[in-house]
Amino acid sequence: MALPATPSNNNSISNQTNNWLYPFILVTSLFFFWGFVHNLDPILIPHLRKSFRLNDLQSSLIDSSVFIAYFVMALPAGYVMRKYGYKSGIVGGLLLFAIGCFLFLPAADTHQYIYFLGALFIIASGLTFLETAANPYATIIGPPETATRRLNFAQSFNGLAAMVAPIIGGQFILSGTEMSDKAYAKLSPEALNNYLTSEAQSVKMPYLILGILVLLVAVLFMVSKLPDVKEGDDSKAGNNPLKAFRHRHLTWAVVAQFFYVGAQVCVGSFFIKMARTGAGMDEKTAAQYLGWGYGAAFMLGRFVGTFLMGRFASEKLLSVYALINIVLSAVAIFGSGLVVVYALIAIAFFMSIMFPTIFSLGIKEVGADTKMASSLIVMSIVGGAFLPPVLGIISDTTGSIQNGYIVPLLCFVVVFLFANKGYKVKSV
Repeated sequence: MALPATPSNNNSISNQTNNWLYPFILVTSLFFFWGFVHNLDPILIPHLRKSFRLNDLQSSLIDSSVFIAYFVMALPAGYVMRKYGYKSGIVGGLLLFAIGCFLFLPAADTHQYIYFLGALFIIASGLTFLETAANPYATIIGPPETATRRLNFAQSFNGLAAMVAPIIGGQFILSGTEMSDKAYAKLSPEALNNYLTSEAQSVKMPYLILGILVLLVAVLFMVSKLPDVKEGDDSKAGNNPLKAFRHRHLTWAVVAQFFYVGAQVCVGSFFIKMARTGAGMDEKTAAQYLGWGYGAAFMLGRFVGTFLMGRFASEKLLSVYALINIVLSAVAIFGSGLVVVYALIAIAFFMSIMFPTIFSLGIKEVGADTKMASSLIVMSIVGGAFLPPVLGIISDTTGSIQNGYIVPLLCFVVVFLFANKGYKVKSV
């Protein structure tokens, strides 16, 4: 039985009638890998804050180095995909991913913060290729009527990584040793240097193992035969990315994704500090809450969201979830004790469907502009670079990390507007 044809992939998909399931499974594994490395960042932030004695603004540069790469590399990734296909983009992305992981070893040896930021930039450059390829590939490789549900299912494994990564990272990266400024002052220069160096060294083994695993996956993609979906003649769409903005709903999706990713990064990256300051937790316990609470809620939300999309329109579900997160963000700002932690965990549940839903609604019915639209939406992930420093500035200026959570609250307002109006397909 042939799969339903679409204007953008009718020839390629119809020739791969019985062969889309295995490539979909293989591509779904990528969602876990990039979710894993992204969800190590909330562990890296408090860890490197200790290792280099950073304030909130300085530690937010970890997010900035990651998400600036998405902005810089998204269009080149889209070009590679248009010229060489999805498989080449995925393999190239995996190789960059692995190289960045291996660069953590010399970064730890030199104990230079800038080198860690550089390694994270290389990793994120690889992730840009993977996300630019895997997100649209997951939507168009199978039946179009289940595209949004299929992408949410694949992204559910991103949610699984959100649970697993903080647990593993908290165990092997965080030392559990926390010092006040007075304790630092009592250490001799040699003792202080030894402590800070040992803190930095703990990242080497986790990233070495991750790099090796990513290389093995790259080899698997190289030797596997995958259908490469073509979106038609690129000359019809042109090489000017601005032409893709003739799709009004794509423009809205780019804006919504910018603010959504900014919200997600703000909430996740500062979770441990919120748990420590709001509920008085130590960093090891906070990391467990980040994994078993926040990460598990994110994963569960993906699976529940995929189920609910079989019964409700995806834009309606997105609207309700955004509204709930506006309320929960207010609770995080004005609450105290464990209430703050539980509010953040609940935000993770209701954030879970937002990225894939915005993505799939944004590239809906854009035809030959699909790959360019994918690149533009991935570029909008740069919101994760700009908005966390804003939260950091508010936190450092007011002396309260909770005040900074006005940033994700406003971000969810933008997502709510997209879900109520911006998603509607209309070309201009």
